[in-house]
Amino acid sequence: MARQPFNLPRRTFSTPNSKLRGDLVQDLYLRELRAYKPPPLKSSDSEGHVQKFTAPKAPQSPEEGDMAQDLQAYENQQVELEGQAAPGESGAPEENWFEEEEDDEEHAASPH
Repeated sequence: MARQPFNLPRRTFSTPNSKLRGDLVQDLYLRELRAYKPPPLKSSDSEGHVQKFTAPKAPQSPEEGDMAQDLQAYENQQVELEGQAAPGESGAPEENWFEEEEDDEEHAASPH
């Protein structure tokens, strides 16, 4: 019978695990982020990216004299009603477009 070696528990140092490495990376990132200073803004930085503002032209106001003449012309217009002939014109007689349907009983009773 062969004798098997007996393994004794040994103390070892632990190696850094992924959790500790993640904190190291996060700490480095946060340190660099806090140390970052953005470049100062200049007034010429926006040139080429933003259009210059120009106020639109003011609309032209209508002339008061023309408005009075237009209003007078409107008031003097003849009222046109549908179906009535204008004075001096002969009105075309209206056609009756309504057609009554023949009853089936009358149609069947009449010989063709």
